Amino acid sequence: MKQLIILFLCLCCYSGFSQDLPSTTQQQLENLGDESLEDDALLQQLEFYRKHPINLNTASTEDLQPLRFLSALQIDNFIRYRSLFGKLIDIYELQAVPGFDVITIQKIRPYIVIGSSITVKEDFLSRLKGGEQYALLRFARVLEKAKGYNKALPTHYLGDANRLMFRYRYQYKTNLYYGIVADKDAGEQFFRGSQKLGFDFYSVHFFARNLGNVKALALGDFTVNLGQGLTQWQSLGFGKSADVINIKRQSPVLMPYRSSGEFYFNRGAGITVNLNHLEATGFFSYKKLSANIDVDSVNHFTSFGTSGYYRTKNEVADRYHLSDLSFGGNLRLNADAFKVGVNAVVHQFSLPMQKRDEPYNYFAFHGKQAFNASIDYNYTYKNAHLFGEIAVDKNSNKAGVQGILVSVDKRADLSFLYRSISKAYQSLFGNAFTENTLPGNESGIYVGVSLRPVAGWQLAAYADYYQFGFIKYRVSAPSKGWDYLAQITYTPGKQSEIYLRYRTENKPINESSSNQAINFPVNKVKQNLRLHFSTQVNSLWSIKGRTEMLWFDKRGIDKQEGFLSYIEVGGQPGQKIKGNVRLQYFETGGFESRVYVYESDVLYSFSIPAFYDKGFRYYINASYTPSPKFTFWLRLAQSIYPNKSSIGTGLEEITCNRKSEFKIQIKYEF
Repeated sequence: MKQLIILFLCLCCYSGFSQDLPSTTQQQLENLGDESLEDDALLQQLEFYRKHPINLNTASTEDLQPLRFLSALQIDNFIRYRSLFGKLIDIYELQAVPGFDVITIQKIRPYIVIGSSITVKEDFLSRLKGGEQYALLRFARVLEKAKGYNKALPTHYLGDANRLMFRYRYQYKTNLYYGIVADKDAGEQFFRGSQKLGFDFYSVHFFARNLGNVKALALGDFTVNLGQGLTQWQSLGFGKSADVINIKRQSPVLMPYRSSGEFYFNRGAGITVNLNHLEATGFFSYKKLSANIDVDSVNHFTSFGTSGYYRTKNEVADRYHLSDLSFGGNLRLNADAFKVGVNAVVHQFSLPMQKRDEPYNYFAFHGKQAFNASIDYNYTYKNAHLFGEIAVDKNSNKAGVQGILVSVDKRADLSFLYRSISKAYQSLFGNAFTENTLPGNESGIYVGVSLRPVAGWQLAAYADYYQFGFIKYRVSAPSKGWDYLAQITYTPGKQSEIYLRYRTENKPINESSSNQAINFPVNKVKQNLRLHFSTQVNSLWSIKGRTEMLWFDKRGIDKQEGFLSYIEVGGQPGQKIKGNVRLQYFETGGFESRVYVYESDVLYSFSIPAFYDKGFRYYINASYTPSPKFTFWLRLAQSIYPNKSSIGTGLEEITCNRKSEFKIQIKYEF
């Protein structure tokens, strides 16, 4: 079976396809795994820019940052090029900008336009009347009945299997946003029991930009992104990927929060004021958090509840038992080539945090108050962009990140990043460019290179070396590891792409599942080889496919192999109908050899399931637009495991060999 699929895909690999998201962005999302599933802000922003492209002749640095496809050096080079040579006449004039090539231009082309350089000033009332608004309702359900819906069990789900999401949004260009999001997860009650108000989660936001000296005003729910993520970063932050140069965290300090995730945001007010070259931001937030309360004491909590699930009595009991009062700010000096900022944030909890008494928690955060402060900077000199951040926590433990991006010439770019973070440094809401999920107990150096030797060809590679100075969960001794990636991409035309990627990781992990101090770590080596192609056959039809193989070796104690292959066809058989179909086969030796795959979904949604064991999967996405105001989406996805009699574990166990999901979405534009 494997050999036939590989042969079929190789025969198909004569060209590639321009996708809704660039392949590098899909890879970045795959690397995040389940962490990113509820943060659809990027998809919302890109869909808006697809309808209302960014005018490159008036765009600022902060207008270009949300694209995520451009590095900080590319953005700086473009702004400098425009100031020297004036407004652009054609999109492909971007090839004259250092660091830009045809591949980069193709990535951003759907979201940019060359327009007039005249900026029109608008009053606030015109923004309230002249924007776009829509209402969206999404319904999803797993068709097979899971064990948790058996009410006869002592522990069971209190609600039904339906997932619901409602969103209303108003937006005027990028200057005014307001809206509401309501979300109910499968298994949660709806207008009864613990959810008498209906949806489990409600979010409201109001966000305005460029009101005189007020650069940004946030009311309701918003995110705060400071420096390079050592103190606080609540928006989506990508890690290592084939986009080897794009390693710098870049975002406005304040951003509207418009997603359905229930943890990584603030609830209150924030403001950014611009006074010539000075920029000052302040924010205040108070919100309820879910927390895991120690069963032996109600006077402290052991961890945050970040899943947002309140399906069982125990999950409901942990809901909103904790309050978080937070405040902070940023003061920034913006010169032409040099920017420096001072950041500070305080979190005051209603209960103290006390981690479980385990050796690896010796330096863990404890107490009721968290404090972090930092200085961050960036400086552009010719074709080099330097950036960094130095931070401290309330106990004066230090952390630092220093990086540089260099455009050697039009065919080569380099990136370097060094981080040194104390084993005792604590940042509960940080998200830096590190191996660990939270910045702490880590030092390392990252080197990336992007080469474009001839038109249509690109070689991207990185090497990352890191070490942990203290023990970690399932790593009972100081340890070190490394991560290498190399990818060759061939883009024979505007609608075509093929890439071959190899990645190998060496991570430390305990020899067995025991966490005793004498259980020394061993090397866990994982290797991936991926061949991916995509092509736009014509204006109506597209095809893409992938074959991926994985090898896992835990020093000979546990060896596994993994394989996955899919082919997907997308088309527009009628003016009002669009859709795509994917067929997939996977076979792995177990969970350690699982393969993550990005899946397209209904609008503003995506999924990144992990596939392991042996099985088949298919999905069908379709959309129908009967009028300019209404659009309907339908999705059916099913995984089939021929050699299994049940799927899943615990309350999610399904007593058959298949799992099917049905999803429908309706959008009405005012």
